[in-house]
Amino acid sequence: MSIVTVSSIYRLEPAMRRLVSTAVLTAALCVSAALPASAGDRPPPADATPCLPSSSAQPVCTEGTLPDGTAYRFAVPRDWNRIVLVDLDFAAGGLESPLTARLLERGFARGGTTRLVTGWNIRRAIDNQAAALAAFTAAFGRVRWAIASSNSMGGFVSAGVAQVHPQRFDAAVAFCGGLSGSVAQWNQKLDTVHALKTLLFPDTTLPVTGIPADVPAAQRAWIGALGQAQATAPGRARIALSAAVGQLPGWGVAPDGSPTPRPDPGDAAAVQEGMYLALAGGPLPYIGQAMSSRRQIEQVTGGNPSWNVGVDYARQWQAARPEYRDAVRRLYRQAGLDLDADLARLNAAPRTVADPAAVERFAEGIVFTGRLRIPVLAVSNVGDQISTVAQQQSYEAIVRAHGNGRLLRQSYVESAGHCAFTPAEQVAAISVMVDRLRGGHWPDTGPRAMNARAAAVVPGGPAGRYIPFAPERFNRPFPG
Repeated sequence: MSIVTVSSIYRLEPAMRRLVSTAVLTAALCVSAALPASAGDRPPPADATPCLPSSSAQPVCTEGTLPDGTAYRFAVPRDWNRIVLVDLDFAAGGLESPLTARLLERGFARGGTTRLVTGWNIRRAIDNQAAALAAFTAAFGRVRWAIASSNSMGGFVSAGVAQVHPQRFDAAVAFCGGLSGSVAQWNQKLDTVHALKTLLFPDTTLPVTGIPADVPAAQRAWIGALGQAQATAPGRARIALSAAVGQLPGWGVAPDGSPTPRPDPGDAAAVQEGMYLALAGGPLPYIGQAMSSRRQIEQVTGGNPSWNVGVDYARQWQAARPEYRDAVRRLYRQAGLDLDADLARLNAAPRTVADPAAVERFAEGIVFTGRLRIPVLAVSNVGDQISTVAQQQSYEAIVRAHGNGRLLRQSYVESAGHCAFTPAEQVAAISVMVDRLRGGHWPDTGPRAMNARAAAVVPGGPAGRYIPFAPERFNRPFPG
């Protein structure tokens, strides 16, 4: 099925770049009307105010509003090293975060925007990072290095900045961003929800696409239904198959958000419980985000940008991690179900057709092309139920296909939940990028070296949890 002509997306890029440059220049001019013109090193601008008075870094803050109404804010320590980190969500509480405290102590300036205006308009959020950086340099003068670095949607945006604005940023450290691209990520989420609805709830009104305005009601309905299914052996088996098809982790967090031990891969019941918790447990369940974010995406794009026409779910099942396939087989035997029959049901079920115009608009959010010009470090935690870790394979493959593997490194942390990193683990990743910029080549990014860096951040604190890990092949690449 041809949903959209990929070349048409790429043809938009030069025009979009010109529009971006205009937007950034406009933002800088708006700021410069109130702040001194950029001219190298200088004292803090007159409107900068002391912030975090208890901090040894004694930072000053400056803030403002971009032309689209997005707020931005930056904190600069007394002994600034002239490196600035730009974050999608900093202006919405980032100043008070433990990570900010650690970075300010080390001389970094940190700041950025919010997602409150842009939401799932990823392209505008990417451009706003450049506009916020322009505002910062207008206020504080030249920077040595500008690094895009954020979490979740922000990690997605940071990698987008590396592709779209390499002339303005020097590097990106993308935490838990997924990185398969806007369309691909949500096609994968469609697969999971399609499988759940087909196998467990075919005669219900539980939504898959076309999410109603009462999103909380849809979330409660789905979570309640999954809870009932989890109470039966057939329900547990089919939940596990749906999770495996959608490449969810077999590891989740408890309902109160507390960590759970990583399941033994040979313990089918524990792996299945982890899958269920990833889907319906914890403070940010997969199915809840599949309702709320899809509703926002459908509003931004003006239709449904996801499809599963032509998808072979038996093939996707065969591509799941071996330990998950083993768990599903055992659960199906215990429940007395026919796995092949259920896979045939999935492939025979009615399919979802996308709105081509919505796909085109969503793809503008970003399709990762692999055409990197600045270094990117992507950090993922292996039990992330929202930014599924298999997406990292897709990003690496496209980067390497364009001969840019030297610019990319990927690291993995052993934890469950969305963006479950310690500040020390994040500082370790940022310090790697600084060394990469300083020396022109990558330092050791293996787990032992990363954990040593994390341990040095807080002597005597929790050990870093970086591990060797190879994600499975992502099953819904776009372009495919």
